[in-house]
Formats: sequence, C-alpha cells, structure tokens
Amino acid sequence: MIEIRFGPQVCTDLAAGTAREWLVTDGVGGYAMGTVSGVRTRRYHGLLVVAGDVPAYRRMGLVSLDPAVTLPSGARVRLGGHEWADGTVDPRGFDLLERFDLDDGLPRWRWRIGDVVIERELAMTRGRAAVAVVHRLLSGPPVRLDLAAVCTWRDAHGERRADGPGLDMAPAAGGVVVDRAVRLHGPGWRPAGQWWHGVRHRTEAERGLTAEEDLWHAGGFTAELAGPGATCEVLAWADNTGTGGSGAGGLADPPPPATEVIAAARRRTRAVLAGARPADAVEATLALAADAFVVDTPAGPDVVAGYPWFGAWSRDTMTAYEGLFLCTGRADEGRDLLRAYAATVSEGMLANTADTGQVEYNTVDASLWFLHAVARHVTVTGDTDLAAELLPALRSVVDGHLAGTRYGIRVDTDGLLTSGAPGTALTWMDARVDGRPVTRRAGKPVEVNALWVNGLAGVAALANRVAGGAGPVTAARERAVEAFRRRFPAPTGWLHDVVDAPAPAYPRGVAAEDDDLLRPNQLLAWSLPAAPLTPDARTLGVLAAGLLTPLGPRSLAPDSPGFLGRHRGGPADRDAAYHQGTVWPWLIGPYADAARRAGVPIDELFTGIDSHLPEFGLGSVSETADGLAPHTATGCPFQAWSVAEVLRARRTA
Repeated sequence: MIEIRFGPQVCTDLAAGTAREWLVTDGVGGYAMGTVSGVRTRRYHGLLVVAGDVPAYRRMGLVSLDPAVTLPSGARVRLGGHEWADGTVDPRGFDLLERFDLDDGLPRWRWRIGDVVIERELAMTRGRAAVAVVHRLLSGPPVRLDLAAVCTWRDAHGERRADGPGLDMAPAAGGVVVDRAVRLHGPGWRPAGQWWHGVRHRTEAERGLTAEEDLWHAGGFTAELAGPGATCEVLAWADNTGTGGSGAGGLADPPPPATEVIAAARRRTRAVLAGARPADAVEATLALAADAFVVDTPAGPDVVAGYPWFGAWSRDTMTAYEGLFLCTGRADEGRDLLRAYAATVSEGMLANTADTGQVEYNTVDASLWFLHAVARHVTVTGDTDLAAELLPALRSVVDGHLAGTRYGIRVDTDGLLTSGAPGTALTWMDARVDGRPVTRRAGKPVEVNALWVNGLAGVAALANRVAGGAGPVTAARERAVEAFRRRFPAPTGWLHDVVDAPAPAYPRGVAAEDDDLLRPNQLLAWSLPAAPLTPDARTLGVLAAGLLTPLGPRSLAPDSPGFLGRHRGGPADRDAAYHQGTVWPWLIGPYADAARRAGVPIDELFTGIDSHLPEFGLGSVSETADGLAPHTATGCPFQAWSVAEVLRARRTA
C-alpha cells in the first residue's frame, strides 16, 4: 500500500491535521473515525459508532479516550484535544504529536514529551461493535497514563445536550456500562459522571448544521507504564447481537484483549490484499478502502454507500458492484448480495433504500445498474447457475419497463425509456431544495437510456446462454439503439443530456424539449460494455476540456448556465451545487472506459486521484470535490462508488 505518514508540520498544525480523516470499520456498518490531530470536527467522529439493524441506523457511544501522562517530576501533560463553543482549543495534545501513520489501514499516533514517547493504536473487531485501543510507552522513564472516557449515546446524525439526566452508569468488571448500551473495560477504572458543556464541531458549522453538543465524562482508566514496551489496553463494545455479525456481541461477552484485536485486524488486512491481488501500491490501498464498504447485515452482504453518514443505496451498490466485489476477489459475497437484491424487485423496479425505515422504490436507474451488475458478474466469473437463477428477476425488470411502472417510467413509442413525476428526481442527479429537484431531468436522460440499451444486451446474452433464447429483448434493444443514435447527438458536437423533456423542465429563456448542457452523463453512452455509440477522440476531447479535473469530471461545464463551482455552505447551498458543477470522482471510471475505446491515452489520468489518497479521507476517495480549483474534497470523505470505479478503471487500464 502507499505510505500514509505525517510528521510534525502536519500533525501540529490544527488546520492541516483536522483536514485529514481516518476511518476504521467493524464490518457491520459501524466505525471509528477521527482526524490526524485528534480534535473532533464532526458530530460523526468517535471511537465507537454502533450500527443498528440497517447500517444507516447508527449511534455514537464512546466519543474519545483523552490521554494524560504524569512524568516522574510530577508534571501532568494532557495529550487529547477538543474545540469548545468559544473557539478555544483545549487541551492541545496535537502540539506534541511527532508522527501519525496509517499502517495496514489502522491509525497510529506518537507523542513526544522530551524523552518520553507514547504511542496509540486502535482497531475494531470484525463482525461486532467493539473497538480496542492500546497505548504503549516506546521510550523514556516510567510514567503514569490516565485515559478520560468521554461518552454519549445518541443518533449519529444529531447531538445530545445536558438538559436532561446524565447517562446511566452501571458498574461492571473492569469498568462500567454506560446508558445500558456501551461497556468500557480497562485498568484502574475510576467513575466520574459529569457533563462537559459546549464541545464544538467546526466542520458541522461550515456545513450549516448544529455545531455544538455536550459530552459525558464517564470516568477514567489508569495504568503505570513501568518502562519501554509497557502497555495500557482498553476495550469498548456495544450489544449488536441483532446485526449481521458473527453472532457474538452482548455486553456480557467481551471481545479478545486489545492487542489481539489489533493483531487480528492486521492479519485481516493481509488476507484482503491477498484476495484482491493488487498490481501496485495504489491498487492495494484502493482494495483495502473497498473493504470498508462491504458489510454483513441480517439480510446478507450489503454495501455502505459512504462514511460517515450514508447507509445502503441500491444505485450506489450496483454502480460500485464490479469494483467492490469482482476486482477484489469477493465474487462469492457478491453472488449472495445479488440474490438478496433480486428478491426486492417489484413492478420491474429494484428497491433503492430502506434507510428511511421502509423500503423505497424511487429511482429510474438502480434497476438498470442491477442488470449491468448481474451481467458483469456472470461474464467475469462464468457463473451460469446464478444467471439461470436470476434470469426471471431480470426479465421482470425488462417487462416492467416495457409495460410501464412507477413515476411514469416506461418505454416510449420510439423504444427509449422515459420517466418523470411532479416533485421527483429519479436519476443519480437527485438533489432537491424545498422539495423541488435542482437538476430537472424528466424525460429521456442520456445515461438512463444508455443503461437501458446495455441492460437489454446483458439480459439477452444471459438468456441466450442459459435459456436458449432472448425472446422480445433483442428486438427491444434494436429499437432503443436506433432511436438513441437518432435522437441524442446534439448540434453542439456532444450528446443531449435529456431529450423529450417536458417543456417547463428547462426554463432557459425559451421552452425547450431537448437539453444540450454539457454534462458527464453522456459518458455512459460510450463506456458501457454494450454501449449504443462508439466514442471518437474529438468528442472526448471536448468533454475533457469542459469537464475533466484532477479528481474526475465535473457534473456541469463551467461555461454552462447554472454552474456552481463551490460545494459549500448550508444544506440548501450544498444541494443546489451538488450536480451543478461539483466534481464526482466515480465518473472517472466511465471516462476512462470511453477514452480507452476512443484510443485516447489515459496513462496520466489517475495522477490526481492517486495524490488525493493521503489528502482527505486517508487511503480512500471522497464523494465529491469543488468544481473550481483547488478542487477541495467535499461530501463523504469515504465513498463506495468513488473507490470502486477508480479501482475498476485502473485494473482495466
């Protein structure tokens, strides 16, 4: 893997240290996450964030373990760090950080206090909500280490304030159970039980969200570190027996010792990389990043779309499927996932998400990405048994679209797929402000119809392979291809983004039925395995000039009406810019495929993405970035389809 290591110039600079975030996951949707500096900047930062029955239902448990070292002189040095409501940062333990490493995907800090060097490592158990934290004296005389356990028990998307009773504290062997939810275990436990008022999260303030909360100081652990090599081990875990993990996980069932948890995590990293068989250090880094998104749930394997706030979304899952599963040696898990998703097909549509508490069918493209994912799985693995098993579900998707289904999704008389209903945003460009779609794409979007053509080809190929014939699917594809080639080329020299849009959908001075704004969606018309068009270098050059950035294509060209180059501000501001110029790294995959087919060299295409890996979400690829230089990363620091498409495109190159 690439080396991710920072010295004092980053570690002791608050802005630089808090701009770089690390992530460790538990394989069931929970995680630990924070910054290089150790100062929490998001409501989502903590050492134990626990997933519920579905990955999106997360709760914050253990917020931090704040170290303090008592030297032989009696001086007490605090190594933690918090920002407070008045803007002060206290303590400033990051001032003493001499190094941070991400080693085998696990964070490691080293503080220097003269000749005393203290190291911290942490890891999570796989398959249950548990974190292990080890502090070690690397050099210097004997010291005493105190760890303040700072807790809460709340929805990961919110805050908890000290306007009610404190958290329940029940003694337990070696520690305490906090709020009947999280158990802490370590040496020399001393209960406290008091609120810390007004902790501030600067990134939430920048995002226009509530930026302050109160935290519960539950107590602390104490260990005498008698000499170099001496350790202090702390465990924290929650009851997640209802999730899809290993079956263990009750509060009375402790994880293995902390050093064993860390050693097991390192062994697992090596196993993940052995299965992925990366070609170089960057691919190894991406393969390990991909592992964070694949989770076990009660329904089987699933994909977390992004950390820290997303759950499972079928569009993201199916778009990322090849990169996450087929490029990492996880085809067996992928098979189980495809089977589970096939069971959600209703009226020709794949369920999109259950994150809201109920199954939702609200996309025009997730079902088509599902057709693509199954076809790619069978093509790569030769698994004709799965093809035969899922063919009825695939045919039901095709039949549902031919007959018409929810939200006006249907095949029009020309063979193209159309969709749209008031107030809906059915494509991946789905942001809404005040209930109204920002990027209005009702009608026949270009990438949806490219996916339709590609999906029909995939179903036909599978049917011919396992059922002796494709039936009406072949004719439907031929009609769609002919119409696509006739309707989508625009006088501008690129493709229309949408054709046959309802006239009110594109108010640009005059009523218009076809939208020719320069967007990256058309890349799928050339990039998919059974794409309707053959790319040419001239058109790709035009798209690159208007859209391509070091982190991938913009969602809208800068000279287009409505372009917004900064994905910043409160929720409405960010949603307004989400697909109006913001960069989406996942689109570098379709661009690479189209360029390769057009004979355009892509040797240097991934340089910016490679350089991004140690810049924001460490070892991973962000959800989005600003459309204007310096293309600062935004959105989720760790995004599944961004990682998956970069990995897939690199491995195909």
